[in-house]
Amino acid sequence: MKTFILPGTDMVVPNVVLGLMRIQNMTDEAVRRLVNTARDTGITFLDHADVYGSDYHGCERRFAEAMKLSPSEREQFVIQSKAGIVKDAAYYDLSHHHIIESVNGSLRALGTDYLDILLLHRSDALVEPEEVARAFDELSAAGKVRAFGVSNQTARQLDLLRKHVTQPIVANQLQLSITHAPMIAQGVAANMQDLDQSVVRDDGIVDYCRLHDITIQAWSPFQAGFFNGPFLGSERFPELNAVIDRLSDKYGVPAEAIAVAWITRHPAQMQVVLGTTTPERVTAAALGSDIPLTRSEWYELFRAAGYKVP
Repeated sequence: MKTFILPGTDMVVPNVVLGLMRIQNMTDEAVRRLVNTARDTGITFLDHADVYGSDYHGCERRFAEAMKLSPSEREQFVIQSKAGIVKDAAYYDLSHHHIIESVNGSLRALGTDYLDILLLHRSDALVEPEEVARAFDELSAAGKVRAFGVSNQTARQLDLLRKHVTQPIVANQLQLSITHAPMIAQGVAANMQDLDQSVVRDDGIVDYCRLHDITIQAWSPFQAGFFNGPFLGSERFPELNAVIDRLSDKYGVPAEAIAVAWITRHPAQMQVVLGTTTPERVTAAALGSDIPLTRSEWYELFRAAGYKVP
């Protein structure tokens, strides 16, 4: 498992992350098997959110109940959670009060004294960055959160936030897979007037994050689009799967590893967030952590997914 020091922190982290948004109804044994399998592969970075589960903090609570981590065991993991989505109410809240209450709820549910990283889960159109800064300062001073980041935010939204917060923004969690890669594909086709791929939709978020030492965390790495099914093995992507199968044979790894490797090969040093609850798929995906895809292979996958290389 490839690891690196997360910029803006002293944390050594793997480039593959285990997301725990689907564990609410799993048994204790199943949760332990999933997490322990991930740990055995080197995945010691766990991703939570206050809204994951059937009720607030449901998956965080399920994790704590199943794992029953001792203080020394807790220190072996980097635990990240998120705040900002108002569950079942279709709006976002990045107010000082909501952030503080969410973190306190996550700490209680997880049975821990601190989060390694807190992400703002979605952009709040009514955000007052001074309130966010005040919440971050209080959480940092109290030792409740070690580092801070965002999820699904644009470059300009990050600029606004960074104008006010004193802590570095260490991560931006964004949807990315071979078939859902507009933030990469646009730059490849820049200035092509008649090509939709060339339209700038995110203000250059990949380059922005690289320039400001913000680690991109790629969520839904196997999804074809926005939760509309996986591309691996799908009849919708025969050319792409043919290339993936050939590279799987070449490197002696499962298809999941090639999908992960396409992301981890990018020099932005991204992390891949897995959402599976199947231990075998975690093991398969982890094998893509450090596969040295060639430029030719990376671009072949890119083209097979339907993107243009002018």
